[in-house]
Amino acid sequence: MHKFGNGLLSGSMALAMILLAAGTHQYGRAQTKKNYKDNAEADLYGKVTKSAGANDWKQALADLDTWKQKYPDSDFKNDREMYYVQAYAGLNQWGKAVDTAGPLIDQGLDKVFDDPKYGPSQQLAVLFKTVQAITQVPNPTPLQMAIGDKAAHQLYDFNHKPEGVSQADWEKARTTQLQPPAKATMLWIAMQPGTQAMTKSDFAGADAAFTKALTDHPESAAISYNLGLALSKEKKNSEAVYEFERAAVTDPTLGGTSDATKIKQFADSAYTRIHGSTEGLDQLKEQVKAAPLPPAGFKIKTATEIAEEKEAQFEKSNPQLAMWMKIKAALSDANGEQYFETSLKGAGVPLLKGMIVDAKPACRPKELLIAVPLPDATAPYPAEITLRLVDADDKPLPLTGKPELNAEVQWEGVPTAFAKEPFMLTMNAEKSKIQGLKVTPCTVAPAHHPATKKK
Repeated sequence: MHKFGNGLLSGSMALAMILLAAGTHQYGRAQTKKNYKDNAEADLYGKVTKSAGANDWKQALADLDTWKQKYPDSDFKNDREMYYVQAYAGLNQWGKAVDTAGPLIDQGLDKVFDDPKYGPSQQLAVLFKTVQAITQVPNPTPLQMAIGDKAAHQLYDFNHKPEGVSQADWEKARTTQLQPPAKATMLWIAMQPGTQAMTKSDFAGADAAFTKALTDHPESAAISYNLGLALSKEKKNSEAVYEFERAAVTDPTLGGTSDATKIKQFADSAYTRIHGSTEGLDQLKEQVKAAPLPPAGFKIKTATEIAEEKEAQFEKSNPQLAMWMKIKAALSDANGEQYFETSLKGAGVPLLKGMIVDAKPACRPKELLIAVPLPDATAPYPAEITLRLVDADDKPLPLTGKPELNAEVQWEGVPTAFAKEPFMLTMNAEKSKIQGLKVTPCTVAPAHHPATKKK
């Protein structure tokens, strides 16, 4: 099961923006809407910002708890909740970080933190830490995933430049350090129903969940890959290969988390396991670029199906040869003698086709030796069938002349004997039921006249 990485935000620019909100926030600044209850509250706020600025989240959390206990109705309770989000995240208490961020996000961060100077940094701090935290929560609840998804979308769209950051640096930070992890988190959340279904071996549920996720995020190779895994568990092998190839063609790194070579090899091998060769693979790779999901009725023919189709086509084009090949295969099997005795001996065999390779004797023969060469066989062709020439009462009836050798004939006959080593099937056949037989008169040797004595 593919999983996204957890390093969602890094780099000095992004960290500087977080620190701007968390560590350098001036607790003693003049307020137009907020006031401290007394100097003791201002001191507590100062302790929190100092600990946060030093990334001492254990101390920060202790100071926050003291502040909340002594001043539960503080004008700065939203600021305090922002620091709680950061402290919980800093202490790897990811679920608490998400749960604490939820009410702030629901109120509207631009309303909760509306100070022109510090508001953007405070909003960004909440969004950043929530996005970071949600992917670390073991078995997140639907509510937590909803909070994380909302935070990811808001972080992706966030465009309130913090004070003190140049426009160029801000644009670079947004596109390289904020939007990529925000997008990754959206995908991670979209995949969670499918991922959870897979852990429960609910492959049909995983199929449905990943299909929905891919419909919502058609550009995601990671979702395609995981959908392929679910489909393969359902034995929907053709559709699974489509998704594996879709992932390998669009982004074999699966969002920078996997070895591209291994993903490509895996996808290609999955195709060849089904199809039996790489024939048609290039066409499939082009096809998957057009749509994230396979078209209705999509099917990759299996090696068995291909062989059966070829066999059916061969039988249609060469019905007599195909019939003989089946008879010969059954006779050559370990139970060939039993097959002959129980199924073939004495039974009329439909029209067969072969080539006369010998006659016994050469003139007025009683037997014709027949070869049945395959289309790609080369001469000389071995005899496989002996035709015993008989009349309607199965009594021997030799030909009246010499048969043309290497001529193609067709006949109907009745098997009477079989030898496995060397292979030979003997059949009785009436001359009238042999088509294409060409017979020429036997050459008559000139009469011998003794020399007469001269007188």
